[in-house]
Amino acid sequence: MSSAAAQIGFDRFIQLDWAAAALRVRAGTSDVEQLTELIDAAHSGEAAKKKTRTVLNRLWLEPRLDLVDFADRGVRIYRNFPGTPISVLTWGMAITTYPFFGKVAEIVGRLTSLQGDCASAEVQRRMAEIYGEREGTRRMTNMVLQSQANWGAIDRTMNGKRLARMPKIKVSEPKLIAWLVEACVRYSKRSLSVTTLDSYPLIFPFEMGKPLSYVLSSSRAVELRADGVSSQVVDVKRRV
Repeated sequence: MSSAAAQIGFDRFIQLDWAAAALRVRAGTSDVEQLTELIDAAHSGEAAKKKTRTVLNRLWLEPRLDLVDFADRGVRIYRNFPGTPISVLTWGMAITTYPFFGKVAEIVGRLTSLQGDCASAEVQRRMAEIYGEREGTRRMTNMVLQSQANWGAIDRTMNGKRLARMPKIKVSEPKLIAWLVEACVRYSKRSLSVTTLDSYPLIFPFEMGKPLSYVLSSSRAVELRADGVSSQVVDVKRRV
């Protein structure tokens, strides 16, 4: 599931309504001109428009070859279940497409797990430890945090110096739950314990409202395996 393209950085602030417009284009319920109008209204320079469009292309319009089926299944969920939160679908695409976005989400989820908030400087420090002390790391981390705030995951307080969790978004549709879990596995590139998924830092903004073992056992995209006497792990099914 790895790809050289996966290393491309999430280097733009992406509003949720832009991502929603891109999703509607892929779903065939809107045209690309409406998305272009949104981008044009928000950016004055051609370079900024192009970079924003590149991120949106990777998220929904032109996903990596290994993610086309995954994206298409997300689109079918959007079509078939009215009211599906756009933030859940776009978060799933973001963590699978952009490891950098996923790592920021994972770190924020861990740091806010106890008290519900953390210092943004601590997130920056940990990202610098992984990706290096350079301006690009700081800037891209800020772009991800700004996007996550716009998507309703966090609240940036004290002029952005602190990050607080927003109320969780409940995910109750079984197909969407299984798709989001699959996104976690694809990001992690390893099987994950089912018992820890409810508190998995990567998807801290969401609350899965169904028994996971039952939901995942009904999915055609993931598989459950026994891991010891009384525990299970979930992985992506291998195509044959």
